[in-house]
Amino acid sequence: MSVLIPNKKVEPAFAAVKERLEEGGALLPDSPDNLLEVVGILKSYGVVLGEYYRNLTYVSENQFLVVFPFFKFFNGSFSLNKLGRHWWHDRINFEFAEYCMKAMFWHGGGGLDAYLDSEDFQGRAKAAIAAKVKGNPIMTVLNGLFPDFLPEQVRLLTYYSALGYFWSFMSPMFLELSDRYDRGEIKSIPDVVRHVQDGLVAAASVPYTYKVEIKGKDYEIVPASANLSFLMDTAVPYVEAVFFRSFPFRGTVSYNAQAHQISTEISQFNYGVLYADPLPVGGAGIPPTLLMQDMRHYLPEYLQKFYQSGDRGAEDLLVKICLSFQKSMFCVTTAALRGLAPHPFETKDPQEKEVNDKFINPWLDRLSRSRLYTLQ
Repeated sequence: MSVLIPNKKVEPAFAAVKERLEEGGALLPDSPDNLLEVVGILKSYGVVLGEYYRNLTYVSENQFLVVFPFFKFFNGSFSLNKLGRHWWHDRINFEFAEYCMKAMFWHGGGGLDAYLDSEDFQGRAKAAIAAKVKGNPIMTVLNGLFPDFLPEQVRLLTYYSALGYFWSFMSPMFLELSDRYDRGEIKSIPDVVRHVQDGLVAAASVPYTYKVEIKGKDYEIVPASANLSFLMDTAVPYVEAVFFRSFPFRGTVSYNAQAHQISTEISQFNYGVLYADPLPVGGAGIPPTLLMQDMRHYLPEYLQKFYQSGDRGAEDLLVKICLSFQKSMFCVTTAALRGLAPHPFETKDPQEKEVNDKFINPWLDRLSRSRLYTLQ
């Protein structure tokens, strides 16, 4: 979470954003075009997330400690036709799901990160490893020579599971949002925020667990006794790692730390989706390109027409998708902040407003360096 000084005042340029939140609005201003873009892109994103979470879950449960998982993207259904499509890149780019997973794995945070450092987890991981390597001389030697390697792989696979778990809630939530929009129930950006917030709150306390089957026996990697839940232990770390921090994109941002081109303070990393420049999207080696390529196949017709009517038509389609996606993620961020706030932002009680200020001001300070000002 943010380590900024809690009483830091909001930048003047973001005073209007804070005022909008206190009046029931969102980080993103309400407008017909913004609503159309946000709902349309979340419809596409919901479909793609469905594919992503199913693959992450498959890898975590069925590719457990497979040292060379050549067929992990096939979800257990391999064929020469699928292999050809895979090589031709006529497929869902599951690599982007792994990119997000590794951002969570690297940045950590939340109860899951703490549990993975516990003795209980280490004992459970060792038991699963022992069962997996039994009767396999190569893996037995590998585990003996590098005793930290397989436990670290179990940690990594836990994040496959955790992100798949988080997205398994978000995918149907976004698809239901689209259905409600089609029925005329979603009429504004605040409606979008309320829909997402209600979904997050409803699932907030649902427990997160993770187990694998090895040679016919179940091994609990993250048991119910770890007391981990959807919101604080998968959703919040995801928002922090992917929306805010992430990694600098290779080839577009210098890695010269001596020139201070990357922050020396990890909490000040600002390379996440809320900060990313949409213009490099479409370039080789840019991870979000994979997501934008996936979403372009599932755009609803009304959003395709909207893009066609704009400047350049479909020539800069990936950039337009990225801009719409950023808008939608500011709405999701608003829902998360509203769900975590100590009191409703609209409160008129002076004491509650003071408590809210200590909560929201550091977040707005971080967002003052984001792309929000370009999306008005």
